[in-house]
Amino acid sequence: MNGTIRVGNLFGIPFYIHPSWFLVLGLVTWSYSGGLAAQFPQLSAGLALLLGLMTALMLFASVVAHELGHSFVAIRQGIDVKSITLFIFGGLASLEKESKTPGEAFWVAIAGPIVSLLLCGIVTAIGVTTTASGPLAAILGVLASVNLALALFNLIPGLPLDGGNILKSIVWKITGNPYKGVTFASRVGQIFGWVAILSGIVPLLFFGNFGNIWNLLIGFFLLQNAGNAAQFARVQEKLTGLTAEDAVTHDSPIVSGNLSLREFADERVISGQNWHRFLVTDDDGQLVGAIAVDNLRSIPTVMWSETQVKEVMRPITESTTVQSDQPLLEVMQLLEQQKLSVLPVIRENGVLVGILEKAAIIQLLQSRTQPNPA
Repeated sequence: MNGTIRVGNLFGIPFYIHPSWFLVLGLVTWSYSGGLAAQFPQLSAGLALLLGLMTALMLFASVVAHELGHSFVAIRQGIDVKSITLFIFGGLASLEKESKTPGEAFWVAIAGPIVSLLLCGIVTAIGVTTTASGPLAAILGVLASVNLALALFNLIPGLPLDGGNILKSIVWKITGNPYKGVTFASRVGQIFGWVAILSGIVPLLFFGNFGNIWNLLIGFFLLQNAGNAAQFARVQEKLTGLTAEDAVTHDSPIVSGNLSLREFADERVISGQNWHRFLVTDDDGQLVGAIAVDNLRSIPTVMWSETQVKEVMRPITESTTVQSDQPLLEVMQLLEQQKLSVLPVIRENGVLVGILEKAAIIQLLQSRTQPNPA
């Protein structure tokens, strides 16, 4: 999420807070402190506010525990957890990749609700066994009920909720196609989104009642994220089976390191090629570096004939390349994560295949989505 604030690590997982969380923290604190003050008039305003803040923080700690449930199961499956973020609608654990099997995906999805149900049971047991009374009993009751509500709400069978991921894994198991699972669960999530929007907007339009305005916000959240999940699933399905080599640009900007700068300028630059950066290969066709047109300015023109490209080029590290047989979906995710537009593609022996542009992936997707002529 953009604009998030990193506040540390949780069990080695980067932990972020979105600015919208502070608004919700304030509203929850104000709401529960007011409720405690009304229920227990003997409480001072300051103590009620402090207890309200403590209650709000414990509620958000429950949300974090819920996300850690997902995270720990994912880690056991060898999936890195990139971050846990608290925001206006709760929490989000960002996973590096999807589970490999529908069974593993099921356990990642259900782990969060299980943690929330366990917390509900633990808090309830504490309240019963300790015979807590007064504000403490009220706070324990709120914690138990909110954890129960958190589990049940997340079990709604529509993406992006946990129940949607459970439904996705079930459809995946039945059809053998993970993308069909995402598409189906996304449609269900969109249905629940529209229901939530209607439940918020109808009372507002016909009765002027703002009581369900939160439903309206949740509905838009479900609708947007379910739609995004469905769109991404369609992209994933189109890219399945394709490799980096399938999207390599024809006539990629490649030059031999043995060329003189004069030959390079005449054959590649002056001839009308619009590339500003060229990949450099050795006699075996292996990638050894890159040269930009601007690099020519560092060498006097009179020396171009006796200076070779490999003397001016800049080395390229292996970390900035992709293997030719690497799945195209992984390459696309790498381009997005590192905010790149171009990557060199090499074979296992280091031989350069060409360059892969983000635009080429988009064109490939468009060609695969266009209907075949009759």
